Amino acid sequence: MRRTLTDILREVEIVKIIGEKNIPVTQIHFDSRDVTPGSLFVAIKGLHSDGHKFINTAVKAGAQSIVCEQIPDHCSSIVTYIQVKNSSFALGIISSHYYDHPSSKIKLIGITGTNGKTTVATLLFNLFRDLKYNVGLLSTINNRINDQLIPSTHTTPDVLQINRLLDQMVRNKCSVCFMEVSSHAIDQKRIEGLEFDGAIFTNISHEHLDYHKSFDLYISTKKSFFDHLPSTAFALTNTDDKNGSVMLQNTLAKKYTYSLRSMADFRCKVIEDSLEGMQLFIDGNNVWVQLAGTFNAYNLLAAYATASLLGEDKEKVFPSLSALKTADGRFEIIKSNNNISAIVDYAHTPDALYNVLMTIISLKSSQAKVITVVGAGGDRDTTKRPLMGMVACDYSDKVILTSDNPRSESPSAIIEEMTKNVDEVNQMKIIKIIDRKEAIKTACALANPDDIILIAGKGHETYQEIKGIRYPFNDKEIIKTVLSSNKLT
Repeated sequence: MRRTLTDILREVEIVKIIGEKNIPVTQIHFDSRDVTPGSLFVAIKGLHSDGHKFINTAVKAGAQSIVCEQIPDHCSSIVTYIQVKNSSFALGIISSHYYDHPSSKIKLIGITGTNGKTTVATLLFNLFRDLKYNVGLLSTINNRINDQLIPSTHTTPDVLQINRLLDQMVRNKCSVCFMEVSSHAIDQKRIEGLEFDGAIFTNISHEHLDYHKSFDLYISTKKSFFDHLPSTAFALTNTDDKNGSVMLQNTLAKKYTYSLRSMADFRCKVIEDSLEGMQLFIDGNNVWVQLAGTFNAYNLLAAYATASLLGEDKEKVFPSLSALKTADGRFEIIKSNNNISAIVDYAHTPDALYNVLMTIISLKSSQAKVITVVGAGGDRDTTKRPLMGMVACDYSDKVILTSDNPRSESPSAIIEEMTKNVDEVNQMKIIKIIDRKEAIKTACALANPDDIILIAGKGHETYQEIKGIRYPFNDKEIIKTVLSSNKLT
């Protein structure tokens, strides 16, 4: 793909240029280690490092042009330097130009919120595949172009990767792409230059306050996604969340709402709920679905509403809705031969853990116990840890606190933080087992027929991150092995 600096700098707010502007650009990079001869290197100021420190490294690797916020004191005479006000913002525009604006050639639908992003995006991808569309997916679990699977490393990829993937989707004749949009991605300008045709807000609760510093800033970051939608797009929000209406306050997009509890453009009522699925009443129709729990009723309603807003006939949507299964690691139910149920879920916030546990309580038999295995990630929001400990203890019969992804922190220290606000009575429910595999095996050993084991926090993840190393670890595979074993210890 041949582009020149002149081509890709259009609409970029340039402060100063040193050097020749009309030169070819073979590739774009913001990591100096990836630079090859003829590349454009964009120096980004990140959380942990500043790309400006690596400009000379990029030049030595063959970069012919540099986009930066501060021009170096010593410039190469054969390199063009472009000074901009904000390199992250410029990268979005440059990436879009380089790949010839792929987001304008596909219906791009963004899903944001604290919980439910992955499930809604995955449900929509599978729904539209079932309706015989060519579809793209950008999600926490994986990126997909029709049936092609592309591993995912972030909830929202960097803007270069997004445009590259969207370009591939367009080449594969995809007509729509469903994309998770995280608050980090919004704040870090990873969606700049993208043209969205719709946005969905699921809910918002306690999360990422280590990054955003306050709940108000977290909300305003999510809201800014809606603030920048064009008038041709739609904005769909969950009006049962008190911040749903906040998302719509300044948007130019066409406004729509969905709800289980109040008046809205799209409404749903749960008629019957069980571990095997739900009977829902949506838009005047009864539909049986294979997902369980009120939170999944919201997710399915969001998917149905989005399909309707994209012009799909409900007579075609409802049969496909009935066939949908949950996303990987989202309330996945695994049963043993002696009728013990294990549920693997990504719940890693107090609100998500509460929703999952309340769903389990509402579906279990009166005599069944709930045994919860849960931890909290290291090097992340510490304020949610005691809240998660309290929720787990309040709504479980037994709680095994264990390691999640401790990263650089001590797992035992994280566990202690989770217990610090738990009252004396609930302290009696707690068992502390740092080794996550042993924690899962212990939960199985404690369980009797009809009991339900919740393994929360990691969901789809297939690793455990400890001291900078990722070790293979899969909650689902471990629980399947333990439950199928004749010997649970």
